[in-house]
Amino acid sequence: MATILNIETSTSVCSVALSKDGGVEFHKENYQNMSHASSLGVFVEEALDFANKKNFTLDAISVSCGPGSYTGLRIGVSQAKGLCFAMNIPLIAVNTLKIITCNVMFNGSFDENALFCPMIDARRMEVYSAIYNLGLEEIKPISADIISEDSYREFLDKNIIYFFGDGASKCQNIIKHPNARFIQSVLPVAIDMTALSEIAFRKSDFQDVAYFEPFYLKEFVTTTSKKKII
Repeated sequence: MATILNIETSTSVCSVALSKDGGVEFHKENYQNMSHASSLGVFVEEALDFANKKNFTLDAISVSCGPGSYTGLRIGVSQAKGLCFAMNIPLIAVNTLKIITCNVMFNGSFDENALFCPMIDARRMEVYSAIYNLGLEEIKPISADIISEDSYREFLDKNIIYFFGDGASKCQNIIKHPNARFIQSVLPVAIDMTALSEIAFRKSDFQDVAYFEPFYLKEFVTTTSKKKII
């Protein structure tokens, strides 16, 4: 049972959400491409003002930790760490790919055997992806993938897979397997972090504020084995 300020800046959307016991009390989003530097501080101030008016005491700050945009993640994590230091409260890091997957799962009805493949766009035909089942269990770990017509075939031969995220659209004309399904216009936003951050808080799954760094796309391949994400 916690009041958590959630911050999401990993892609083109800048968003915050104030959650209490997993439910959203306040949220703001800006979909204007890469406006994070000008928007995030304003959104955080508005969220804190709302919390003060409601007599909510913040218990933690949650931030999307990537993979994602270097600039966006740096802005979001810097803001989150500053708040944690100032308020002496813990930091929660949430996997960006799981945030996108929660968006899809919470807004649709799916067969229990369906799989979910969130994709974050990288250069050319490369994406950062993972595969999860309906229980949000990891079936394929996060990796950098160069997309071809055979990508994910070992999973597609056995299951329907839903592809989504800002990297999925460029793959739709390449992955032609009959079990491939593409969902458009799915981006990570803070309101989809709240269930994950609440679970992390209950488990006391916190980061070291002094040393925590997100998964920047350009460093992802060499750092995956060294960091823990929810």
